[in-house]
Amino acid sequence: MTLLLKGKKLREFVFRSKGICVKAKDFFGVIQRIYTIFANSTKRWKILKENVPELTLKPLSSTRWESRVESVRAIRFQIEEVREALLQVGETDNDSKIRSEAKSLAKNELGDFEFLVALVIWYEILYRVNYVSKNLQSHNMVLDVAIEDIKKLVLFFEEYREFGFPDAISVAKNIAIELSVDPVFPKRREIRRKKHFDENQSSSSDVVHQTTEESFRVNYFLFIVDQAIGSLNKRFEQYQEFQNTFGFLFTSTHLQSLDNETLHSNCINLQKALTSGKQFDIDGNDLYMELKLLKDMLPDQDMRAIDILSFLKRKCYFQNSFIAYRILLTIPVTVASAERSFSKLKLLKSYLRSTMLQERLNGLALIAIEKDLLKKIDYENLIDIFASRKARRRIIFK
Repeated sequence: MTLLLKGKKLREFVFRSKGICVKAKDFFGVIQRIYTIFANSTKRWKILKENVPELTLKPLSSTRWESRVESVRAIRFQIEEVREALLQVGETDNDSKIRSEAKSLAKNELGDFEFLVALVIWYEILYRVNYVSKNLQSHNMVLDVAIEDIKKLVLFFEEYREFGFPDAISVAKNIAIELSVDPVFPKRREIRRKKHFDENQSSSSDVVHQTTEESFRVNYFLFIVDQAIGSLNKRFEQYQEFQNTFGFLFTSTHLQSLDNETLHSNCINLQKALTSGKQFDIDGNDLYMELKLLKDMLPDQDMRAIDILSFLKRKCYFQNSFIAYRILLTIPVTVASAERSFSKLKLLKSYLRSTMLQERLNGLALIAIEKDLLKKIDYENLIDIFASRKARRRIIFK
């Protein structure tokens, strides 16, 4: 039983909507175009640095998902400075195509109230998702805390769906006033379809015409948030499965609050989950008896699973409980640490080390992966051991 959930999966669901919602795709296209204009020329980058001294523009990356929130943040809080830099490029650059594109971005995109509202919405969403994702990738993250973080994230999206749009409109209006932009949604051209002589006139009269603001709320804001809620609930169903199986072992407080019937039922369910064919890791009835005794022996304080396991190490007669807690604590919350290990390969196995053998590569990879453990090793002791085993006779010349 493993949890193969990549750290970037939490952020990935947000960007899947780009393939369906054209406006969301266009939004990130504008973000990338702004960065590209300045990044492709040292002179234009100098203009950017003169106008934007704090947060630097970031490109979108297909592998580094945190770049999304970083790229949006730089424009969200410095949009006036970025717009001024684009206008300056539009006046001074030697390339007519770049001048035209810079002016278009400054006046049409950054001067569009709809884009300002989208900027506020995406920053709120990306910041919250990135915050939870970073927590899930921490080395000391445990399963019960991860489940609570995911529940809070889903709750945030549900509340944001109800109250987030008016707040985003209010913030975007303040930004529009600073930019001297009319804080109204641009009115789109209505497409009138020619009616045929045999067409039912009542059907066309029943069509409800939405305002541009309501259309943006339904087709953009609600679409993105609903995609987020649905994807979160779907992707993290396995978390709920683990909670149903191991939830009674998460904390000592929860364990001590269970009655005997509920505790016995949970132990039997855990035995079934850890059974393969005729072999099983624990005996449910024995685990039940051990946990009944353990409930009375644990101190009167809230202990997490790792603390309970440390307590069980000092006891030799809780064999099933010891196995159950070891299995619980070896279930990975994410595989971010494994991904980091593979990322080290491109640093170790470069084109300059083309003749490296597998043994040396394994050794370097192990040193890079276990660098925290390596810092605690006493090198002097290792050198003495190595010298004693590899000592050679020296020929002394008289």
